[in-house]
Amino acid sequence: MVEQSAGKVDIIGCEEAGTLPGLFYMRAGRCPHDCAYREFRGGRWTDFDWSEMTDRVGHFRSCLETLGLKRGDRAAVLLANGTDWVVFDIAAMASALITVPLYAHDSPQSVAFILKDSGARLLFTDDEARWAAIRPYLEDCGTLEYVWLRDGSSATQEEMPSKPKVIAFAELGDDVPAGDATPLCESGDIATLVYTSGTTGPPKGVMLTHEALLWNAEAVTKFIPPLRSDVFLSLLPLAHTFERTMGYYLAMMGGASVTYARSIETLREDLRHIRPTILIAVPRLYERIHDGILSKAPGGLKRALMGRAAELGWRLFEARHGRGARPGMLERLVLWPLLRRLVAAPVLEAFGGRLRVAVSGGAPLTVDVSHFLIGLGLPLVEGYGLTEASPVVTATTLEDSLPGSVGRPLTGLEVKIGKGGELLVRSPSLMKGYWKAPDATREAITEDGWLRTGDIAEIRDGRVFIVGRLKDLIVLSTGKNVAPGEIEAAIRADRLFEQVCVIGDSRPCLAAVVTLDAGEWAAFCEANGLSPKDPHSLAARCAVLKRIDGLTAHLPAYAKVRAIYLSLSPWTIEDGILTPTLKVKRHAIEKRYEQEIRSLYEELETAGKRTAAEGR
Repeated sequence: MVEQSAGKVDIIGCEEAGTLPGLFYMRAGRCPHDCAYREFRGGRWTDFDWSEMTDRVGHFRSCLETLGLKRGDRAAVLLANGTDWVVFDIAAMASALITVPLYAHDSPQSVAFILKDSGARLLFTDDEARWAAIRPYLEDCGTLEYVWLRDGSSATQEEMPSKPKVIAFAELGDDVPAGDATPLCESGDIATLVYTSGTTGPPKGVMLTHEALLWNAEAVTKFIPPLRSDVFLSLLPLAHTFERTMGYYLAMMGGASVTYARSIETLREDLRHIRPTILIAVPRLYERIHDGILSKAPGGLKRALMGRAAELGWRLFEARHGRGARPGMLERLVLWPLLRRLVAAPVLEAFGGRLRVAVSGGAPLTVDVSHFLIGLGLPLVEGYGLTEASPVVTATTLEDSLPGSVGRPLTGLEVKIGKGGELLVRSPSLMKGYWKAPDATREAITEDGWLRTGDIAEIRDGRVFIVGRLKDLIVLSTGKNVAPGEIEAAIRADRLFEQVCVIGDSRPCLAAVVTLDAGEWAAFCEANGLSPKDPHSLAARCAVLKRIDGLTAHLPAYAKVRAIYLSLSPWTIEDGILTPTLKVKRHAIEKRYEQEIRSLYEELETAGKRTAAEGR
């Protein structure tokens, strides 16, 4: 791997780059022989420098020209993370096309919906199996004209009676001359059409311009500037705007290299091999890391030392930020160096040993997990954003971090609290609107340019605290308003629970539907004399509710869960319960478990009547 310029800040700003392909070509011209990307190919890690990437982009642009696509046409990409994704994205945008990213693990029905709604003329995907799964749902799609199969062969293609034309991309040949390196797009053009996750209805296409995405990336550099020597490890799907801006365009803006992790299953090995300096992930990954650390210290001295190290490390962190008393000299000079060497250092070494920044975003990170990891020395920062804002709105820094808060607004971005506690955002990086949905656009953006985020928030001392989602707000029949996010996070912090959905709208109290971790459930049942095969028994539910009571002891009485349904089957994208970004679709939960939820409340009503009768 080519060594980068150590510690050098070399930011290419928004105005200088002009467009996203402009940023790419400028970076390639500035450091052509630096490693740009690394991925696992043919059983080994392979590096690509900026010069090689430029040649590949040129080839893709030439191949695009043969299709006769027009300015503003949509070109969809359905691939796992890798250099092919990047090359296609840059080439399409440089050809004045609009990239439509699709999640590689999304359902064929959802992919087909987006292809039809966006009016994509081209789809670039991996193989025949993927295309065969999607094709039945596209029979009434009149816009898709071409399908490029990266790993396909023309000999295996069956011609459909009408379009699209399926082409084995590899057979287009390397003899197609490289296209011009001048981008045809302009800064105000729509660069990409990103579809929202669709937690409350069909996904909507968010129109983001080159200027918006570049402005957002540059604003992030003012919080934590990427270095030419940085190595980003890419985990999240590039179809996710958080990964696309933070782990792709931001890295390019700073001249850092990006390595694509093979999979979540091989993440531990990849971390040790790649030794990244920047890690960008969603809270669930950090929660799993937290659980994994604790599982290796199930009890006794090792568990005690782990807890003591995290607790003392957290106190030292708070003292450095002026929010707590400094620990005594014995703890600082004797105990902490010992705990750091014996406990904290091995944890950090598991991340590769040279992590400079670990970023958590996409959803709230529980305070307990944040305290624990920061206490052990993980350089953890958090942020908040949404696709409609390109996406980053707020962020913390290593010098200004307060777990529980998602940080301060980016420089040049405004926030305020609107009606019902809703967070409003005004920024140069806001979307141009929703694709073919002017009414939805007018609902989302006020006449004076404020984006309605749909998130309930508080602003204290310049820091933003996210409370929950307006659309998720539960209004009990007693008139009490409950934001379920905080309750779900408190429950999910326990390793017994994999997934949680709190319900209760128009009901007298809260209930929850949860999925259980198989291993933790077996241990819980053994400790409580329960049958692991019968999670629906009254004894099992009572025991779990007692555990949840302890997890939510800090909440008011009306925010306590009074009934629960336990499931041993995890929710998935394929069964329609999770979005491609792994968010729970509440309406899908309530529909799937309609009868079970009704039974829970009938039991509560019956128990209440019995108690009242006994009291008379």
